[in-house]
Order: sequence, then structure tokens, then C-alpha cells
Amino acid sequence: MGGRQFAPEAWLPFFERLENTALGIVVRESIWAFPIIEAVHLLGLGLLGGALLLVDLRLWGTGLTRQPIANVVRHGHPWLVAGVALMFLTGIPLLLSEAVKCYYNTSFWVKMISLPVALAFTFGARKWVVAAAPSGANWRTRLIAFISLGLWFTVAAAGRWIGFSA
Repeated sequence: MGGRQFAPEAWLPFFERLENTALGIVVRESIWAFPIIEAVHLLGLGLLGGALLLVDLRLWGTGLTRQPIANVVRHGHPWLVAGVALMFLTGIPLLLSEAVKCYYNTSFWVKMISLPVALAFTFGARKWVVAAAPSGANWRTRLIAFISLGLWFTVAAAGRWIGFSA
């Protein structure tokens, strides 16, 4: 398989082994497995995106303004975690079914690099700002919302682009 190489050549055998796992073969060879798993993956994206938007828009100072920031974050957190979990549970079999294609796909690597950054930011830095946040938005909460939305947009856009770049 040709294409522009983003990852070290030494990683290719690992991706070939991933693709040849039993789960990878089942998903790849089934007529229904990939589309069903992809649909559930997108449901996870909806959960994750909805929870992020609720919290980030509140941090920005728009939406649910009658609710303290801490309340919005607390109520959105379980949905955020559920979305992340669902996306991981479905993303792994999707990767296994076409690991070599992903190895050669720059969008895949952009997603894999930006995803841990977005997760660390969301569950780390954003948590600190929210803990110290007043009831309303300020420049810190707006900055956190802006960075969060930018990171997660990068993850989502790169993930979506994986299917369009082969």
C-alpha cells in the first residue's frame, strides 16, 4: 500500500499485526460490522460533543447562564465520560479493521496526537479553572472554552477526514 508516510517505518509491522487480529478480520470481512460500529461511534461523538458544547458554551458565558458553571460541569461530566468510553470501545475495532490504511493516513495521526491532548486538557486543565470559576464567565473561562472547542474540533475533523483520505 502506497501513500505518504507520517509514522516511522518501524511501526508498520505493528499495524499489520493489529489488522490481522481476529477482531480486525471479523469487522473487515463482515458486511454489517463496520457500519454498525461506525454508527455507534458517531452516537458516542454526539454524547461527547453535546456534553462538551453544554459546558464550553456555559464557560463562554452563553447558554444555561442561570446555572452556576460548577453545576453544568457536574451534570455534563457523566455524559462526557460516557461519550469518551463509547468512542474508545468502538474506535478500537474500527482501527483494527483497517490499521494499515490508518498507518498511512495523516488524518489518523492528527487525530491520535490531538486526542490525548484534548483528553488531558478536558480532564485536567479545564477542571482546575472550573474549580476556581465564579458563577459567571470571565476571561479565564472563555479562554478554556475556546481552547477546548478548538482541540475537540481538531479531533473530530481529523477523525471524520480519515474516511475521506485514503
